[in-house]
Amino acid sequence: MTLLRLVTGVLACLLLGIGGGRGEFWSGVLWLSSGFLDRADGELVRVGKMQSRGGHLFDYFTNVAVNSGFFLAAGINLYKAGAGNWSIRAGVLACAAMIACSLLAEACESEVATRKHAGRGGWGFQPDDALYLLPLFVWVHWLAPILAAAAVVTSVITVIFLAKYLSR
Repeated sequence: MTLLRLVTGVLACLLLGIGGGRGEFWSGVLWLSSGFLDRADGELVRVGKMQSRGGHLFDYFTNVAVNSGFFLAAGINLYKAGAGNWSIRAGVLACAAMIACSLLAEACESEVATRKHAGRGGWGFQPDDALYLLPLFVWVHWLAPILAAAAVVTSVITVIFLAKYLSR
């Protein structure tokens, strides 16, 4: 299932980068499918007690690649639509910050004996649940403000995780 999540996620990012109405529509459909596959995979592994370090790492690096790739694709999409160079810079920044944030969060979690999540959610939601909203933002043409916000917010969170990691 993780491999299928990777394929659908990469295709979603590629279609987003290509842009256009159809590309953006199918990018969103594939993005949602990819997200549900990720959740289903995790639940199946937990219920079936099939956890393994290798499986965790494959799932983890798949998530990092797909989730960060979305923001790079968003920057390319906006650039092609005439948004200017800022969109490429914001896409690269958001992508790099997402990778760094994910790696630092994993490093912080691996040092905690309880495997407590570095970024906890509330009310039954996790911070990465917000990723399910990304296709909606693409479909309603809010990609520019979302990309700008992602570049800033993921950079700030990365600095926070870095400070947390270095203070150990």
